[in-house]
Amino acid sequence: MPTHAEKRNLPYTPEQLFALVAQVEKYPEFLPWCLASRITRREEKAFYADLVIGYKMVREGFSSKVTLSTPDHIHIEYLKGPMKYLSNHWRFICEPDGSCTIDFFVDFEFKNVVLQNLMGLFFEKAVRKMVEAFEARAVALYGDSPSKSG
Repeated sequence: MPTHAEKRNLPYTPEQLFALVAQVEKYPEFLPWCLASRITRREEKAFYADLVIGYKMVREGFSSKVTLSTPDHIHIEYLKGPMKYLSNHWRFICEPDGSCTIDFFVDFEFKNVVLQNLMGLFFEKAVRKMVEAFEARAVALYGDSPSKSG
C-alpha cells in the first residue's frame, strides 16, 4: 500500500499551481508514465477523467472523479480500474510572501499482487519524478518565480 505525503513551497500563486494540476488533459505532455488522458464529463465543480499509465510492458487505465475547490484544493476520487482504492488530494496554501505551499497526498493499492509488488519496488523514485515533472511544468508555464514579479 504505497503512501506518499509531501509539502513543498514553490514561488507561484495557488491559482497558478491549481490550474496546472487541474489540467489533467495535458498530463501526457509532461508527466512520466502518463500515456493518455481524457475528460469524459464536466460538472460545475468537478470532472470525470480517464487516464492510461504505463511503463515498459505494463499498461493500465483508470477512471476518477476530480473535485475542484478553487483555488485551494483538488480531490481525486477513484472510480474504476486496476486498484483496490486510491486516495489523492492536493492543497494549495497561499503564503505571506506570495508563494504557495503544496500539500500533496496519495495512497493506493492495486488489486493485482504482481502490480502492487512491482510498484512497491520503484514507488518513491516514481513519485519524485512526478513531483519534478510538475515543478518543471510550472517553470515552463510561468517562469522561474512569477509570484514575486510584476
